[in-house]
Amino acid sequence: MSDPSPGNDVFTPAVPRQDGATEGGLLAPDLVRDPGRLGPSEGLISLLADNWPRADDGLQIRSGGAVAVDTATLSAAAVRFDAAREELAAIAGRVRALQDVLRMLPAHTDDARAAASALAAQLQAVHEESEEIARALREAACAYEMVEIQAEHRAAVLAGEGARADRLDARMTALVEQHPDAWRMALDAEFGYALSWPSELVRQATHWGVGLGSEINDPGGVVAGAGAGLLTLGGAVAVGLAGTGRLPREARLTGTAGPVTLIPVTPAAPGSAVGAAGVGTAGTARAAGAGGAALPGSPSSPTSVAPQSLAAATARIPGSGDSRVRVERYTMPDGSRQYAVYIAGMQSGAMGGDDAWDNASNVELFAGRMSDSYAVTEAALAAAGAQPGEAIHVFGFSQGAMIGSHLALEGPYDTQTLVSLGSPVDADVGPGTLSVSVRHSDDPVVGLAGGGHAQPVGASGSFIVERVSDPDVAVDEVGLPAHRLTAYAETAALVDGSSDPRVDGLRHVFDDLARADAVDVTEYAARRDAG
Repeated sequence: MSDPSPGNDVFTPAVPRQDGATEGGLLAPDLVRDPGRLGPSEGLISLLADNWPRADDGLQIRSGGAVAVDTATLSAAAVRFDAAREELAAIAGRVRALQDVLRMLPAHTDDARAAASALAAQLQAVHEESEEIARALREAACAYEMVEIQAEHRAAVLAGEGARADRLDARMTALVEQHPDAWRMALDAEFGYALSWPSELVRQATHWGVGLGSEINDPGGVVAGAGAGLLTLGGAVAVGLAGTGRLPREARLTGTAGPVTLIPVTPAAPGSAVGAAGVGTAGTARAAGAGGAALPGSPSSPTSVAPQSLAAATARIPGSGDSRVRVERYTMPDGSRQYAVYIAGMQSGAMGGDDAWDNASNVELFAGRMSDSYAVTEAALAAAGAQPGEAIHVFGFSQGAMIGSHLALEGPYDTQTLVSLGSPVDADVGPGTLSVSVRHSDDPVVGLAGGGHAQPVGASGSFIVERVSDPDVAVDEVGLPAHRLTAYAETAALVDGSSDPRVDGLRHVFDDLARADAVDVTEYAARRDAG
């Protein structure tokens, strides 16, 4: 079942027809998605779903959550408007002095006096407008600061930091008293974002329910459509309130993992799968949390080059073969080394078994516990030669994005870049890491992040990419097409073609890696061991 509208339908008055039906109204048969099979009620449910607040279907690049601007930039702009207003006031003073002189010389000064009067009026209008703009900028900066304080307060409460939470609460109270309009703006921003981020999931769930229920009868379409939409909305609200998918800067994995055997495999060409024939001799590296040693002597390829685009980097994330982690070591002209690590998403739906990239690791990571897949990734980096403090660039898909997020938050390396595709978590990685999050707004796995942080995260220049990957809704579509790595590869290519200046920061990363004198590649599989 397809979506015929871009989400901005205009409801027109119903117009009687010869047969007694109506055209252009909410219940008009020509607005029903499948006339002759869906009744007017299902058409109404579908139209309501279509008109739920939602983002554009096209590629959206923004700085973060409910707050898409830098409060410091807003405040600086307000200061500049204040300075301009003072300059305008000085100019207006000189014009008034000129008017006084002209009034003392009435002969032959009519035109000059008229021009000076008009200029004075224009200066006054611009002065008032600049004052209003400066006030609005300060209020907006204050509103966004309130959103940030709210997020920090929630994190402090969850972390049990009572003293910090009290300080933030006192700061918020003072701001609300001084800027009540900004407080209302902050509430509107958070409420609007909370309502809009799951909108595509709600729309598609509603249409899916209508299609499924209509296989029984028309009332079944109404009940199933409304039920599916409401359940999706309720689930989104619950996930957002729980905040499990929003990782604060202090988040750390608990527990231990392993034992796991790290298995080097022959590096594959970017984007291709590694077959069973590529599996080498099993090493003895155990999961980092289990206290095992790193694996020496991995096969490598010294002929690789750095990726020159997000699409090229995405193509290097391991897929359906044996490889789970790909590590590229860059020897730079000054002798220093940098690393890029590409981490696979879930490869097995089992809850335990030989493959560490399974649902058990998914659950552990999402719950904040050490997983075998995370421990293997750390062991793979160590086996490839990465030393604590060296620069790494992380590219992860789905479960791999969760692993990458925790590497950036708590790993021993200098994580300079974190690119997350289809991640069920959103990590506040701090100002030292360029964070690039690629999300499909119709991907239920991404929905587990609860819309992400309300404030921008990561270093200056970090950004979020969103788009609707698969707007069509089919009753038999249960394979999560919006969560496929191939779908995210398509979005990555769109990002590469974007002229948005925020993408330049990621391009600079690729340009820097391209300066490397040598690139060595290692890839690893992993096997859980008994015990």
